[in-house]
Amino acid sequence: MMPVEHGSAWSALEAELREDILSGRIAPGERLGEVPLAERFSVSRGPVRDALRKLAAAGLVSFLPNIGARVRVFSQEDARALYELRAALESDAARWAARRADKKQARGLIGLLSQHAESIAAHPAGAYLQNGKDADFHIVIAEMAQNPLLRDLLADELYPQLALLRRQHRNVAGRGRVALREHENIADAILNGDDELAALLMRRHIESSWKALQGQLEVGNPEK
Repeated sequence: MMPVEHGSAWSALEAELREDILSGRIAPGERLGEVPLAERFSVSRGPVRDALRKLAAAGLVSFLPNIGARVRVFSQEDARALYELRAALESDAARWAARRADKKQARGLIGLLSQHAESIAAHPAGAYLQNGKDADFHIVIAEMAQNPLLRDLLADELYPQLALLRRQHRNVAGRGRVALREHENIADAILNGDDELAALLMRRHIESSWKALQGQLEVGNPEK
């Protein structure tokens, strides 16, 4: 790649490494050596350290004694904590979306799910996370909740960690179809303005997703 300008070195480096991690080009557990990265980006080790610290703060990189930086590997406790936070935040997002969104926004959410249904029909055994479709649905609801702080917390901090966690494990066969049905029920509740039902269905959806993932964590089935 082209050398990075010094003034923007760490931010450009951080952005590219984030993309590599979330796309799976750099796998969970893979070491992130300062010297190879400095050579790759044609920068000194200082910007590399800054970028790695930023990614560590975002929950995507961990530092281990005598090893250094590596792409984060989530323990079962890490994953449980992530999903508990997700359930708390997103149930409120669904509740506020049902209260605050207008009918046009709600119908747009239904239309988004129609597109997702076509994708699931074409790949019935696949995961919902293909092409970011799961995140699309949840981010749209966060936007409909009309709380920018919540939206940014979910989109910028929680969802990237969730995407990395999913990289560690194989897809659960048929989970995409189940998730789609759950999404459709949530969207119907939002369209009808039923805030408590929307919140309840969102919490149940995330708990269902956690149970599916937990089964993978318990058998130790990392995604290759």
